Amino acid sequence: MSDIKSLGGFVWSIAEILRGDFKQSEYGKVVLPFVVLRRLDCLLESSKLAVLEAEKNAP
Repeated sequence: MSDIKSLGGFVWSIAEILRGDFKQSEYGKVVLPFVVLRRLDCLLESSKLAVLEAEKNAP
């Protein structure tokens, strides 16, 4: 549970860096998609080489 809280804190610290570029109400719209993409990247890392190889060999 503490890992989730620390990850959440990290994500929102990034949002604070973007404060000058985005309105406060837009943080979630900007940060959340990148968090989801990174999480998918981590989850699929073990199959990445197999997928790339299959794509390379596809007709």
